[in-house]
Amino acid sequence: MGGCTSKDAASSDDKKGGMVDQETLDKLEAGFAKLQASDSKSLLKKYLTKEVFDACKTKKTSFGSTLLDVIQSGVENLDSGVGIYAPDAESYTTFAELFDPIIEDYHGGFKKTDKHPPKDFGDVDTLGNLDPTGEYIVSTRVRCGRSMEGYPFNPCLTEAQYKEMEEKVSGTLSGLEGELKGTFYPLTGMSKETQQQLIDDHFLFKEGDRFLQAANACRFWPTGRGIYHNDAKSFLVWCNEEDHLRIISMQMGGDLGQVYRRLVTAVNDIEKRIPFSHNDRLGFLTFCPTNLGTTVRASVHIKVPKLAANKAKLEEVASKFNLQVRGTRGEHTEAEGGIYDISNKRRLGLTEYQAVKEMHDGIAELIKIEKEL
Repeated sequence: MGGCTSKDAASSDDKKGGMVDQETLDKLEAGFAKLQASDSKSLLKKYLTKEVFDACKTKKTSFGSTLLDVIQSGVENLDSGVGIYAPDAESYTTFAELFDPIIEDYHGGFKKTDKHPPKDFGDVDTLGNLDPTGEYIVSTRVRCGRSMEGYPFNPCLTEAQYKEMEEKVSGTLSGLEGELKGTFYPLTGMSKETQQQLIDDHFLFKEGDRFLQAANACRFWPTGRGIYHNDAKSFLVWCNEEDHLRIISMQMGGDLGQVYRRLVTAVNDIEKRIPFSHNDRLGFLTFCPTNLGTTVRASVHIKVPKLAANKAKLEEVASKFNLQVRGTRGEHTEAEGGIYDISNKRRLGLTEYQAVKEMHDGIAELIKIEKEL
């Protein structure tokens, strides 16, 4: 499908300026018809009008990505919430007619004339423990995504690029000091014991889910994929899962301040050694448009049994603070034992500090209401 899937997509010049071939156009027309006929609630269906479709269907990025690469996951999975991915950083501009309205809708009114503010982690010491008595919050996690400059995203990467990126990442991470010091485990050749241990710790990502699979994000698996964690298992980096890098800080309990400080230290450190893809308007660029800008997702696993019994009230408070409520194991799952995964929804058009602060304030409010019920 699409331009990126050819083995030599990165090197072949005919792909670059070339025409979108007839086979791809036929698949696009079929996909568009399927989407239109469906009752999909995705943002893709909402914004891929005939007009936008016609404007984009013959375009290509210099990596050979076509509109098919962008929409195929949403066409295949009609239950998608969003339904599009960017096969490379250029896609955000090449297919702006489709990306812009979806980005505006998802990120709460970030218009195509808006600019994402410069990176600002704020005063890390102003965030503290949201649940000092340990009654409500099971665990706290803050993560961000980063893409390495000069490389496309998953669907366009060659096997050699995957290997090269893994070497750069593991080399960089081995230089981390203090509490961030740890070990890099490549997925290739990983022993069964290590694998089981990492699964038990809920650290190991499995081969892509159907949404990523359909977006062609799992090629050459497990080449170039790996995971790094510090000795305390409170700091993790995923290499080449959905994004080039997912940098994660987490621990049990509700001390958001501590979790956030660790993440900020790590990101600043890694950034000195690896240049990241950044765009003046959209901030840090990643594979999924829901993760642009700060790319920060701050979340807690929280037990609020009384609020949970009143789902409408929970959703109402959540949306007031731009929070997203998910099941215990993340997207598309149920809450196990009344434990919800709640995170900030907006990542674009505000600073890193503001994104985390939204989550902080919303969770504080939820706990206050739970206590009063």
